[in-house]
Amino acid sequence: MTFTALPRPIAHAARELGRLWRCTSGVAITEFAFVAPVFLTLGVLGLDTASYISTHMRVSQIAIHVADNASRVGEHGVLVARKIRESDINDLLIGAERYAGSLNLGENGRVIISSLEQNEDGGQWIHWQRCYGVKEWESTYGTAGDGEEGTEFAGMGTEGAEVEALPGDAVIFVEVAYDYTSLSPFSMLDGKTITYTGAFTVRDARDLTQVYQTNPAAPVASCDD
Repeated sequence: MTFTALPRPIAHAARELGRLWRCTSGVAITEFAFVAPVFLTLGVLGLDTASYISTHMRVSQIAIHVADNASRVGEHGVLVARKIRESDINDLLIGAERYAGSLNLGENGRVIISSLEQNEDGGQWIHWQRCYGVKEWESTYGTAGDGEEGTEFAGMGTEGAEVEALPGDAVIFVEVAYDYTSLSPFSMLDGKTITYTGAFTVRDARDLTQVYQTNPAAPVASCDD
């Protein structure tokens, strides 16, 4: 039966359905609708991976930056050893936050500064520590007071390759832990903790007896907070 033998309304509808059936102009759009979510997901995950790698590099640089600066600071005197003050440490931590920029280190991370020295028995000990950031995270390598006596405490760092301080000297050992925030809510990288360390021997002769509080208004960056 031809369309012309049908009633006019039915024949018109049949011709339109036939044209629609043979039409291929929307195939590309249909295919795009199927593949677009896949490509968009892969694209976002690719950007997220790049961001994660970049964050690793930035956290590493923060650890090195803080350790380097902490090994240099202190009240300078010509005839006396350089004294480190609480205000010096606070300035270091403010600098770390600014250096971190958009990472919001104080809200998403934790910085631990340790002064590794030799005790009276010739062993390694952590004389003092100062911390910054609200992340709940403890030092991987020890807390203030560890190794105060004896020689059992090997130092700070990876087991078997610990950093050690020389007699009458100190090593500033910095640990940084940071919780990564993913660009995608579906990423497995979201919330992963990135950790890095940095260590520098104190540059000049330093008074190792204590961290001085020369300004009563200066807060102490305690690790107990």
